[in-house]
Amino acid sequence: MTRWMASWQSNCVRRFLPAVEETAEHTKLWWGAAVALSAAGRRGRRAAIAGLAGMAVAELASSCVLKHVWHRRRPPKEWISHEEVHDRPASSSFPSGHTAAGVGFSAAVASVWPWAGAVCAVPAVLVALERVHTGAHYPSDVAVGAVIGLGAAALVRRAPRLVGRLPR
Repeated sequence: MTRWMASWQSNCVRRFLPAVEETAEHTKLWWGAAVALSAAGRRGRRAAIAGLAGMAVAELASSCVLKHVWHRRRPPKEWISHEEVHDRPASSSFPSGHTAAGVGFSAAVASVWPWAGAVCAVPAVLVALERVHTGAHYPSDVAVGAVIGLGAAALVRRAPRLVGRLPR
């Protein structure tokens, strides 16, 4: 599947996915989405806060914990037939932190404002596709990143209830 996705030759894919990757670097895309949501009133601010919390928990779990527990090499460069193969990170391939952050943000936003979460899910899916297309990850890395993001969003959604139950 990695070889097949990396071989996509469409001009649209060649122009569009690198732009998606650039905006997703260092979570810029999700911070920008949070700013846009914040401008939409009280519900937007609540959604932005939930999204940033979901992204932070997902980033913490994927990049700070799991990447150090399981080391996995990136897909072989020979599988990638285009120039993006040289821009891959040196860290562990497992799991995809970009996907975890995008799904964590989108799913947490959806728990507050479903329509906005659906809109945010579109670039999250594109980021996941881009990570495999450029050879940065295997599809299983992206799938696990998505599960981490969903788990982070669920944790963020339950956090107020969990905190309320703690002894004072």
